[in-house]
Amino acid sequence: MDIDAQDAFDINFFEGVIKRNPKDVDVLELLGGLYSKYGMARQSLRIDRRLARILPSDARVRYNLACSLSLLGRKRDAVDSLSKALDLGYDDLGWMMQDPDLSQLKGYRHFEDLLTSLKNAC
Repeated sequence: MDIDAQDAFDINFFEGVIKRNPKDVDVLELLGGLYSKYGMARQSLRIDRRLARILPSDARVRYNLACSLSLLGRKRDAVDSLSKALDLGYDDLGWMMQDPDLSQLKGYRHFEDLLTSLKNAC
């Protein structure tokens, strides 16, 4: 997908802001979202890892990290991050089962085991 002019401007702008203030959570989330929107999985992973260091107890951040890992084919790491997200309170099982970012995990034994344990807990 080609980046439209406004999003290209925003990416460049937000990257500049992050250089000056590397812990600006709001800007990191915006930048990560733009990277994700345009399939820039490696850049998105970099942002998600940074957010996980800044906000280690944030379930949504851990879930997003799992998505980035999954998109890059890092299944075991993705499941580990999902498990951490669940431990931290992430509870949207329905979305997790249909999230296209996690589609590479379907059929992966550790992911299926995690889903089964969640279904049984409900």
